Amino acid sequence: MPTNLPDRPNKKAVASGPESDFPAGLSKPALRALAGAGFLRLEQLARVTEKELLQLHGMGPKGIETLRPALAAKGLSFASEPGASGTSS
Repeated sequence: MPTNLPDRPNKKAVASGPESDFPAGLSKPALRALAGAGFLRLEQLARVTEKELLQLHGMGPKGIETLRPALAAKGLSFASEPGASGTSS
């Protein structure tokens, strides 16, 4: 058995594999964070808030900034924060 295989072969391969539609500019730690949380497609990210994604180890503001336009290109966006009305008071 080759010794250069990762300890957890599925996490990295799943996020960057052909079944994923995450943007190419997304960092490897962000891809691993998404895969570890079970996210494989942009459509799945429309169900969570930016704040929730930022809680994942490896996902930071740059990852969010990379994902936001990719979601918008598919007519999607991150979920709204609970209680957010979209208007300022």
